[in-house]
Amino acid sequence: MGGPDGVIDVHTHYVPQGWPDLGEQQPWLRVESEAEAMIMVGSREFRRIQSDCWDAEVRLADMDADGVELQVVSPTPVFFGYEQPSGQAEKVARIFNDLALEICAPGGGRLVPFCQVPLQDTDAACRELERAVAAGHRGVEIGNHVGDRDLDDAGVVTFLQHAASLGVPVFVHPWDMASSPRLDRWMAQWLAGMPAETHLSVIAMILGGVFDRVPESLRICFAHGGGSFAFWLGRFENAWHHRNDVIGTSAQPPSAYVGRFSVDSVVFEPAALRTLVDVLGAGQVMVGSDYPYPLGERPAGSVVHRSAFLDADERRLVLRDNARRFLDG
Repeated sequence: MGGPDGVIDVHTHYVPQGWPDLGEQQPWLRVESEAEAMIMVGSREFRRIQSDCWDAEVRLADMDADGVELQVVSPTPVFFGYEQPSGQAEKVARIFNDLALEICAPGGGRLVPFCQVPLQDTDAACRELERAVAAGHRGVEIGNHVGDRDLDDAGVVTFLQHAASLGVPVFVHPWDMASSPRLDRWMAQWLAGMPAETHLSVIAMILGGVFDRVPESLRICFAHGGGSFAFWLGRFENAWHHRNDVIGTSAQPPSAYVGRFSVDSVVFEPAALRTLVDVLGAGQVMVGSDYPYPLGERPAGSVVHRSAFLDADERRLVLRDNARRFLDG
């Protein structure tokens, strides 16, 4: 059973067992049995899911089997509704945030809810963040962009400043990947598009001057190991110095901002995890599993346990201590 020395998993998702009608072409759930359902978007099948998405008892049993003490339980990005009118997106956020609290309530504190917000409307996003946190949410998950607006958009920066002022941790998840004949096969949107989206958004945080405008107290974590950022930091740094006329928009070179954000560990191979630790530091990496989806890691943290290069202190940081600091400040 997961105990005080167990893993803290900062990257898991939920889907309620049902929700009110959100309107035409919006997500709905085709329930096929007590334990299985299909997320539908209009008439299109989006993803088959099981009861581990909504059943706390199933989640807790899996956590016990995997030695997980706590799970951060975040929305599934298909429900963000950033393309919807602000009022509709705020309504959807309220519905799902309240349902998330119901899903997490039986966990006895082991299921840590993160809310969603209508990020396309800064005032509404700040308002829903305050409401959700007051109701029991511990943090917020946001998508990595709103249409063509990246994380350096003025409204998004204002939201991040507000989250920092409230001491609320932010988890950034890629979503709404580009579609093309080359990306619509082999799950390439997930295998190539998701890492690229995350990499692009870390770049936006740096070159867009976001880290120059938000306080250092902002606790922000990027999913999926931060995409390919750690591997290509050297290229990024080289470009900043040699083509400063084009990309010299941040107050400092990119390497100066390492330490201002965290990433999760769901990179699957020790060699990849070693790159994260070598580049970002052991203090900036936290276990993430992407539970309960099939592209996730089971058991959570297995890549950390298999990484012989980590010493005992580094392993403890990645498995739980960094996540405690992320959650509690």
